[in-house]
Amino acid sequence: MNITQDKVVELDYTLTVDGEVIDQSESGEPLTYLHGHSNIIPGLERALEGKAAGESLQVTVAPEDGYGERDEDNVEELSLEDFEDDVEIGATYYAQAEDGSVMPFSVMAVEGDRVQVDFNPPLAGMTLNFDVKVLSVRDATAEELEHGHAHADGDHNHE
Repeated sequence: MNITQDKVVELDYTLTVDGEVIDQSESGEPLTYLHGHSNIIPGLERALEGKAAGESLQVTVAPEDGYGERDEDNVEELSLEDFEDDVEIGATYYAQAEDGSVMPFSVMAVEGDRVQVDFNPPLAGMTLNFDVKVLSVRDATAEELEHGHAHADGDHNHE
């Protein structure tokens, strides 16, 4: 079975940027996703299209097909009063946007009562290099299609 729209895919991967390992699947804990539902970055999803279980590939994903280019307009200053706890440089925090969505951001610097934050994804502007092995491909269940994502071992609830 090949990877196409509405297939559930399990894969092992290692992600490197400039030769440094940034992320990888844990042994025995593959990444499972529903293909064609924007559950992974577009460049990797396109490269996996048509592949089958047992295939390995190396994929280089340019920023525009990954997490996008860095946008310096996404760097802002907030008041230290906006934070409930101690602020840690490099830590990720979450802000609620006016539309109710949650937006992660990283703290870049603290100067007096001002906090410089970055709403860019941490990997924005970076070329991503994936080593991927496709472990399995199967048809999605009706519930997975309804929810728009894969369920591990067919067991899932939204608590």
